Amino acid sequence: MMQLRTLIFTSVVLPWILSSAAKDEYVEATKPERDTVNLPDDGFLRDSNTDPAAPKADELPTCLLCVCLSGSVYCEEVNPEMSAVPALPKETAYLYARFNKITKIRNRDFADMATLRRIDLSGNLISEIEDGAFSRLPNLEELTLAENRLTKLPTLPTKLVLFNANFNKLKTQGVKATAFKKLTRLVYLYLGNNELTAVPQLPESLHVVHLQNNKISAITDETFCKGNTSHYIRHNLDQVRLDGNPVKLSLHPNSFICLQTLPVGWYN
Repeated sequence: MMQLRTLIFTSVVLPWILSSAAKDEYVEATKPERDTVNLPDDGFLRDSNTDPAAPKADELPTCLLCVCLSGSVYCEEVNPEMSAVPALPKETAYLYARFNKITKIRNRDFADMATLRRIDLSGNLISEIEDGAFSRLPNLEELTLAENRLTKLPTLPTKLVLFNANFNKLKTQGVKATAFKKLTRLVYLYLGNNELTAVPQLPESLHVVHLQNNKISAITDETFCKGNTSHYIRHNLDQVRLDGNPVKLSLHPNSFICLQTLPVGWYN
């Protein structure tokens, strides 16, 4: 009987024990190695975005930081924060760098970018633009600088069709009276929600001009029309906004006699 039990243990139980042990060794050997995390002295993990060694926006290639697609560059709400205009591919025609932390536009930012046709820098922190920043952009048609901190404007490209500087801090002393006069292709001009006290000279090409919510307190017979003639009709200009200004338009009836529609504003 004892021999029978020994035979059963040797032929059945012992192989099962050896098999289980081998299986455990295999599972342990094939477990993936765990990453070792070294904690700082205070025991807290750091967010990688706050790592002082993490690359800054200006250290990364533009088309890695932004989206470059068929002549368009999209750099919107870039992380890590973008505080300057990135170096652009030579074939860039459209730049959208909205809602970043750009504070200044330098002359070299758009140097010799002859292909650029549209720039949109809305929603940044721009308070300064060097005077020649846009002077070497012969084909620029649309320039949007809305929602920034500008108090003055640089020289603008002569082929602009649209200029938008709504929601800045533009002052009359920072905008030359003739800043737009030579822009003979300008159709849309948006200067609403600034601190202007006077209307700049407006080119004949304009269809729309928005000057709402400024500090304009007076206009003259030559602001929109030609005061020395009552035969002049300004056919293009069909939308003028002066609402939200202290000027009382009913006191200046000859100031818009040449317009086909009355300006939007305060008459009472």
